[in-house]
Amino acid sequence: MTQLDAVHGDITTQEVDAVVNAANSAMRGGGGVDGAIHRAGGPDVLADCIARFPHGLATGDAGWTTAGRMPARWVIHTVGPNHAAGQRDRSLLESCYRRSLEVADELGARSVAFPLISAGIYAWPLDDAIAAAVETLTATPTRVGQVLLVARSTDDYRRVRAAVDARRDREVQGDRP
Repeated sequence: MTQLDAVHGDITTQEVDAVVNAANSAMRGGGGVDGAIHRAGGPDVLADCIARFPHGLATGDAGWTTAGRMPARWVIHTVGPNHAAGQRDRSLLESCYRRSLEVADELGARSVAFPLISAGIYAWPLDDAIAAAVETLTATPTRVGQVLLVARSTDDYRRVRAAVDARRDREVQGDRP
């Protein structure tokens, strides 16, 4: 059974097998989480993105590269929908989490750290971004034993923590997904 936990911190410093990158479809680095991962991982991450994804990656899909200089072994890149640009199909956001776990299983990763995909510059409404993450991560069959939802700000962390705790309380009471 997968254990889901909320973490307040920097995703690039998490000591897990894989960190998930909220990437853009070009797969060449960017701002937000994507930029932080490329800066922390160094040039090997970009070089691997260019080699593995010469034509980019589709929204809702996921793939992996080295993690370069980060403590993690792999980066699982996923392209979330850009709510601000009119991409509002929640199933694409859910697919990011599901596909990332599938890639983690292919790699044999046992611990994975996720950001809140599409909740930054792509402007997905925060409460729904959190709900999509918690619901999908707890409902998707996986061999990953530990999943961390990493929030950078204190407010986001409190909201993620509340959602994770509420889900755990429902599971304890027998209302499993």
